[in-house]
Amino acid sequence: MMPASNDHNVWTHLRAAFPADLDRWAVETDTGLVYSWRDLDRASAMMANLLASLDLPPGARVAAQVDKSVEALALYMATLRAGYVFLPLNTAYQRAEIEYFIGDAQPAVVVCTGANFGWVSQIAFRAGTAYVFTLNDDRTGSLLERAAHHSDAHAPVPRQADDLAAILYTSGTTGRSKGAMLSHGNLLSNALMLRDYWGWQPDDVLIHALPIFHVHGLFVAIHGALINGSPMRWMGRFDPKLTLRWLGCATVFMGVPTLYVRLLAEPGLSPEAVRPMRLFISGSAPLLIDTFNAWRERTGHTILERYGMSETLMLTSNPYRADPRHGGQSERRGGTVGFPLPGVALRIAGEGGEPLPPGQIGGIEVRGPNVFQGYWGMPEKTREAFTADGWFKTGDVGLQDERGYVTIVGRSKDLIISGGYNVYPAEVEGAINELPGVAESAVVGVPHPDFGEVGVAVLIAQPGAALQPEAVLAALKGRLANYKVPKRCFVLDELPRNAMGKVQKNQLRERYRDLFAG
Repeated sequence: MMPASNDHNVWTHLRAAFPADLDRWAVETDTGLVYSWRDLDRASAMMANLLASLDLPPGARVAAQVDKSVEALALYMATLRAGYVFLPLNTAYQRAEIEYFIGDAQPAVVVCTGANFGWVSQIAFRAGTAYVFTLNDDRTGSLLERAAHHSDAHAPVPRQADDLAAILYTSGTTGRSKGAMLSHGNLLSNALMLRDYWGWQPDDVLIHALPIFHVHGLFVAIHGALINGSPMRWMGRFDPKLTLRWLGCATVFMGVPTLYVRLLAEPGLSPEAVRPMRLFISGSAPLLIDTFNAWRERTGHTILERYGMSETLMLTSNPYRADPRHGGQSERRGGTVGFPLPGVALRIAGEGGEPLPPGQIGGIEVRGPNVFQGYWGMPEKTREAFTADGWFKTGDVGLQDERGYVTIVGRSKDLIISGGYNVYPAEVEGAINELPGVAESAVVGVPHPDFGEVGVAVLIAQPGAALQPEAVLAALKGRLANYKVPKRCFVLDELPRNAMGKVQKNQLRERYRDLFAG
């Protein structure tokens, strides 16, 4: 049954794409479990009915910090179909981070793992959350126990295109995270556009090897498969050997550069091993040209690199096939992120906001149906993020050449992308500066062969203090998610500064850029 033309609920459109035979397999996990399309429909319906029974206020947020599982996917679908707002939280977040997110978003429902229930529930109840459930990756938890008492039939709540569907937190340069508000229209327009641009086929099978708490794994990969009625081979955690076996019985793979590097280390990777594959997609971090070339040499496939953000979903992509908007060009060019996607307008702006001609480097600005509504509870930050004529300032620096290809040449605000995860130096520096004996710190990103980029911390000790780099890193591991903790730490007598006293991070990057070479 096709959705009503005025219903923009993402779930309704995903459900309409399910195959007619609901008993066909929809998800096969790395533990051997097989879920049918009917299983996904019923599980999300029972959870949606549970949420509806709680008498939540309109626009209520449902926060989830849970391990990856098909049941966690069902919770996301249930939140959409019940008309509420989904708030995925990275499983690596620690107590202080969770306390901030829950305090800021004020979710009515929080779902966490059973192991974390004690401390998460304390934070949630203090912040005014009415309900806290548990959900584990072995199909246990109070969420499933409660949902089992509800009907497996549920009529999705109609939503307008501008109705809020999800909030994704993305850290700011001051260390205070901002919640990007994504509407049903944002999510649906991007899913439908990518289905066409990436040439999804009726017999496609996706290998899902990504986390499901950010844009890439949740909105790009899952939406891509579901909006096409395509089954998924589902991996709780990335396993290169299992992935290599699955590449022989799938057609689409999405990964961050780190996953491609680890697959290239597998001796069995060859054209024969990936014979059924149609498309390899990379994103969330820059793909090194060496990895791009090595993959083509080993497999005969050319990786399609694309570019997106939490605030915008996907913005650009190298072409899957000839793009008629750009003279029929079909080349996937290493080192670029391709063309602006259909419906997305992109421009390169100078320091004064003026549009720059092809080939010149400037700030990347975009607009389109995929661009978010603003930052949760931060109207001033929202205004600052947009130009007077309505373009979103991505904060990334790049250029667009005469052929239309976009290249990211740097990131303003010193953002580090490590293994596909965003690390904001200001947040890490704030945590370091709170440690005993630290006078000042600077965190910079340097190249890394596996993660693409990692953080390096450089400190100055307070007079009389003796700082041990290993002890500093160990202390940070109890305060920050592991991916935010720098890989190396150095104690110097002073930091390089310019005439205005500002730390010259470019000198630090240059000094340590070969730290992990070879």
